[in-house]
Amino acid sequence: MRSQLFAFAALAALALGTSGCGKSGKAKGVPDNGQLVGASAGALKGMGKPLGMVFVPPGTFHMGPSDEDVNFNFTARNKSVSINGFWMDATEITNNEYRQFVNWTRDSLAAKELGFGKEVDGNFAVDWKKAQTINYADKSTLEKISKMTLTPDNRLYGRNELDPDKIVFRVETFDYKEASKRENKGQPRSSFIIKYDEKIYPDTLVWMRDFSYSYNEPMAKRYFAHPSFGNYPVVGVNWKQATAFCRWRTHYMNSFLERKKKAVESDFRLPTEAEWEYAARGGRSQSMFPWGNYYLRNKKGCLLANFKPGRGNYPEDGGFYTVRADAYWPNDFGLYNMSGNVAEWTSSLYYEGGYNFQHDMNPDIRWDAKDTDPPRMKRKVVRGGSWKDVGYFLQVGTRAYEYQDTTKSYIGFRCVIDLPAMTRGR
Repeated sequence: MRSQLFAFAALAALALGTSGCGKSGKAKGVPDNGQLVGASAGALKGMGKPLGMVFVPPGTFHMGPSDEDVNFNFTARNKSVSINGFWMDATEITNNEYRQFVNWTRDSLAAKELGFGKEVDGNFAVDWKKAQTINYADKSTLEKISKMTLTPDNRLYGRNELDPDKIVFRVETFDYKEASKRENKGQPRSSFIIKYDEKIYPDTLVWMRDFSYSYNEPMAKRYFAHPSFGNYPVVGVNWKQATAFCRWRTHYMNSFLERKKKAVESDFRLPTEAEWEYAARGGRSQSMFPWGNYYLRNKKGCLLANFKPGRGNYPEDGGFYTVRADAYWPNDFGLYNMSGNVAEWTSSLYYEGGYNFQHDMNPDIRWDAKDTDPPRMKRKVVRGGSWKDVGYFLQVGTRAYEYQDTTKSYIGFRCVIDLPAMTRGR
């Protein structure tokens, strides 16, 4: 026992001697006053208010139908839940905004083919100054990037053009859900890194595929390509492409913040089903629509959203198909077209009885289905109703679903991001 005490005393003396020789040390960024003051995560500034987004404050609401609904009386029972605050796009993602994603991916792929950049740690770093000079109308340039162009048998009048199917974005993400499982504790970080390629060009043929015996070819040819529709919501984008857009938007933002020596931020993502409904209500906890109860018209008789009035009077609300993403009045949170115009993807798996077992704090059911999973596991919740839907689907409590690899002419999306409330107003 005595020998153990001597050994302990020797170790203590060695520790004190090691730390006590000379002047007292201090960590970087911490005042040298001998007191516990804490070490900051960093003196870097945040990004401030995200452009085009509005803050949705934390709160509690009754999730589920706000009116008697026989179909969902048991599977979507009204439930009180609490939601944390987040930032949300004021409008649906527009053609112009999605085109920025497509063009960025196109330019990065072309730059690699042309050698505009260099390899860094196994990845190709694009020289964006050179990439912005690429002329896709130049025949010699198209020949150099022939891997990205249409094959000769797919050309009209021999015109050499880019092949939309070859505009592929490389998604890289970390699976926090798997990493958090107890049985995966101790696994290497690489086990939870996910990388895959995703075709991102919108499916423009949805305008014809969705409506049999209906003439919609002009929309198929022009909706994503013509500048007149630049501020209209993008459609023909499936759930996987919408998720890829969120990944790119995060990468694009954080790359900029790192260059400017600012703190990187949370990821952009699709809203959960609960977040979407809470945001759509705009603080009206038990109202049927974003503007309140019970009608689709105001006191002047004007329709309050873009949908299918009556028995099919499509143009009565001011738009035959979609309308601008900022059309009509926003709800009390400042969000436009949470009902109508285009329905919107959420991140949540569609499960009929999910309301019965979800947590009452930020409820969510997620399942990132693989191509080999059964179809029922690929169902994602779609909310809000669209330009071709009747008024029932415009109710904020109405649930619908679509398969994650399906594209439609009436489904779009918007993003959310988890930023501190103090970011508001900066």
